[in-house]
Amino acid sequence: MSTTNVKAFGTGAPDAPLAPINIERRDVLPNDIEIEILYCGVCHSDLHTARNDWGFTTYPTVPGHEIVGKVTRVGSAVTKLKVGDVAAVGCLVDSCRTCSSCKQDLEQYCLNGWVGTYNSEDKHLGGMTYGGYSEKIVVDENYVLTVPPNLDLAAVAPLLCAGITTWSPLRHWKVTKGSKVAVVGLGGLGHMAIKLAKGLGAEVTLFSRTPGKEKDAKQLGADAVIISTDEAQMATVAGKFDVIIDTVPYVHDVNPYITTLCISGTLVLVGYLGGLDPILNTVPMIMGRKSVAASLIGGIAETQEMLNFCGEHNIVSEIEIIKMQDINQAYERMLKSDVRYRFVIDMASLKG
Repeated sequence: MSTTNVKAFGTGAPDAPLAPINIERRDVLPNDIEIEILYCGVCHSDLHTARNDWGFTTYPTVPGHEIVGKVTRVGSAVTKLKVGDVAAVGCLVDSCRTCSSCKQDLEQYCLNGWVGTYNSEDKHLGGMTYGGYSEKIVVDENYVLTVPPNLDLAAVAPLLCAGITTWSPLRHWKVTKGSKVAVVGLGGLGHMAIKLAKGLGAEVTLFSRTPGKEKDAKQLGADAVIISTDEAQMATVAGKFDVIIDTVPYVHDVNPYITTLCISGTLVLVGYLGGLDPILNTVPMIMGRKSVAASLIGGIAETQEMLNFCGEHNIVSEIEIIKMQDINQAYERMLKSDVRYRFVIDMASLKG
């Protein structure tokens, strides 16, 4: 298979900084779309993968799965987009397409293993897939998304992960006008959960451990802020919420939030992978048919639905644009939660 040499930023070891490297992209096949990457969001998953925090990174790795760009070539069988159109790519670029999950447009739960935009087995070239910290990407049209024309392209990029990660549980648990939704944590995921829940017509509350987030939260659309370490404040929302979206990315005590769920309410974990500590107390769950659940990104159809919804309601992420060369400093700032609320790389900087 013929390939093209492409500039990228990646790393060859968990303790090595990201730096310029060259990678190979396949030439377009009949169903492929080639995209010149204009903007790429920076996700915590990028950092975890670069530093092998999850233990399954294959090096060299090129992160980036919040991609917005311009179509530069299309395969002979492509009907979805044409050269010059704006296109987007999220966290997955392929799946088996035949299992029960894929047939339900739930490619993120592909029973045979979906292909991630980076650090997954490349079905075409062998080796691993490379992500959006690069000049361009080639993706099967079935995994490419269209972007509403009214939205700021740089601010669209984080919708491809932070947006869909919070949209999917809001839709699955049927949040609508009048629903009472709480969001735990105000970061990249949390700020999108607030915006999207508010867009769906919900009454939205932010749970925060520290005072000082109220102004930001309300500007994003929250109706109220509750300090979760304040027992008196927590008592005022006992039994209130239909759905809680928990975006906190590290181990934390979820038990205090369970008591704020209404009968049959659900707390959905979207930020943390691992064991819960302290352990889950099932008494308030049993006494109120309350659930603790979890959710992973979203399928292609659901991601397109989210983008269309954002276009209709003019919803985008709050971002800080950086140069590709500043990615290592951005990672260090992310570890300190020093970003409001998502970094986005201007990929034009890679050409310099």
